[in-house]
Amino acid sequence: MATDPERIVALLTARGQTVATAESLTGGRLAAALTSVPGASACMTGGVVAYATEVKVGVLGVPAELVAEHGVVSEECAAAMATGVRDLLRTTYAMATTGVAGPDAQEGHPAGHVWVATAGPTGVETRLLALEGDRPAVQDASCREAMSVLLGMLGREEPALG
Repeated sequence: MATDPERIVALLTARGQTVATAESLTGGRLAAALTSVPGASACMTGGVVAYATEVKVGVLGVPAELVAEHGVVSEECAAAMATGVRDLLRTTYAMATTGVAGPDAQEGHPAGHVWVATAGPTGVETRLLALEGDRPAVQDASCREAMSVLLGMLGREEPALG
């Protein structure tokens, strides 16, 4: 059975589509998971580790007003990160992660409070996660969930046969 990164690479490569990542709490783990697959260069364009708010705003184009109103640990920020990196790197899809890996709370949210988002041709999908475990466990689960959102979107956007 193929892993999620293998499935993503195979699907995107077969369709001639591309993907990018925008990561905060996962610190590059999502991009690393995808690029661990042989042949990933056919679909993986790049990624931005936007750990600092200034990078989210200055590089990914997350509106400062959005951050002021909703914070960086929010559905709105995750969606803006995914859209921003998709636009920046001109990809078909983009995945984003933002949240609290722990051990301390951030913006009033406990460790394990994470938002993932995927931006694609038909819009943006987000998912709120309430994860448990230590910092690496939260980061790994965040990556798995981000890939799950993308796989769901890919399944619904499957090109018609014939």
